[in-house]
Amino acid sequence: MKAILLFALVASTVLLSGCVVSVGGGSDSHYGGDWEDREYNNRQHIANLNKGESYEGVLRKMGVADFNELYEKQDGTYRVLYYRTQKTMSDGITTKDECTPLVFKQGELAGWGDSAYRMIH
Repeated sequence: MKAILLFALVASTVLLSGCVVSVGGGSDSHYGGDWEDREYNNRQHIANLNKGESYEGVLRKMGVADFNELYEKQDGTYRVLYYRTQKTMSDGITTKDECTPLVFKQGELAGWGDSAYRMIH
């Protein structure tokens, strides 16, 4: 009888053990499990941008921005695209402080980063 109980105990331990499968990419599930790759790719693309590139050309390279803004000023129309480049919180929500702004004036890339953004404000 003890042998049967011991066998049942060992068998149940083996049969009930399993593995854990993570679905949805953890805390940043909005981007799946690839948010680090996405941020790295965005930084790579931004590093290869050139001032004067067209809005459409940059959009083709970069894809859909996380945020975008449009400003009408006396000296022209400005469009700002924000791409996530660094995580600040593991809350799964992208905020502008986790993004690099790309600033376009009259449809051409005028600059990127916080200093370029401050120039239009």
